[in-house]
Amino acid sequence: MALKITDECICCDVCEPECPNDAISLGEEIYVIDPELCTECVGHYETSQCVEVCPVDCIIKDPDIVEDEETLRQKYLRISRCQLEK
Repeated sequence: MALKITDECICCDVCEPECPNDAISLGEEIYVIDPELCTECVGHYETSQCVEVCPVDCIIKDPDIVEDEETLRQKYLRISRCQLEK
């Protein structure tokens, strides 16, 4: 699954720089996660770094976007290739 940030977000700015895929950005009111870029840190780390640093535990798995480990790994490989081509 991709992750999402709930409305409990306090906009503390700690999650955005932790994302290796640049999937987190400031939305209109709170930070948001682009599900096309979120790999839950698969390919980079053992755990989701944004979840690890969030002081209010407002980052959860998005039940609307179900992805297994292999799907996340394939997304990581696709994103990595795109970044190398830049």
